Amino acid sequence: MLQYLGKYLLFMSSLFSRSESPRILFNRTIDEAILIGINSIFIVAIVSTFIGAVTCVQIAYNLDNAFIPRSTIGFMVREMTILELAPTITSIVLAGKVGSSIAGGLGTMQITEQVDALEVMGINSASYLVLPKIIAALLVFPMLVIISMFLSIAGGYVAGTLSGALSAQEYITGVRDDFIGYNILFALIKSVVFAYLISSISSFRGYYTKGGALEVGAASTAAVTNSVIAVLIADYVCAELLL
Repeated sequence: MLQYLGKYLLFMSSLFSRSESPRILFNRTIDEAILIGINSIFIVAIVSTFIGAVTCVQIAYNLDNAFIPRSTIGFMVREMTILELAPTITSIVLAGKVGSSIAGGLGTMQITEQVDALEVMGINSASYLVLPKIIAALLVFPMLVIISMFLSIAGGYVAGTLSGALSAQEYITGVRDDFIGYNILFALIKSVVFAYLISSISSFRGYYTKGGALEVGAASTAAVTNSVIAVLIADYVCAELLL
């Protein structure tokens, strides 16, 4: 474990030695942001909408006390979405989609000796291939989390009103009740932390792939598993430190 940690830290430090020019880094980052962000909007939208809908229906099912106003359903959907569901569930979904893609792509480049070719040309392959992925993830993940927040709350609104659990006005009243702006900041901080962990761990696993196609698959699986575990641990640490 300590050996892997040390190797990971050395890998992170190598990203900033002999880095590419700002223009090349910018262009590579934009390309990676499109692959990571634009191509992930659909799955994030589907997951977020149904999570919000299911959360609303289940809260309405359990909240059967006549003395509790129905607007509490909207309040609970908002709090659960902003504090936990949007940043954490979205990041776990992206760990499976983005993490496996990063590890598989780098692993394929490694076993086909494309990484060695970059090194022969005098290019720092770690900086050229990995640093744009990490920067793009840091930029794109918060945007996806914001989209997830909006769609999850909207999904709860649609499910709540269509099922008759509460009226539209009651839901909106609950969503607007006792809003704390810091919760948005907290969710965005978590999304940045998760973005770094997912992109860096997946890149680390893919970059050091050895062998053939079987090892690329194993590296992708390990990248997803390690990223999800790191996200869950970081979720608890962030909640303990920031709340």
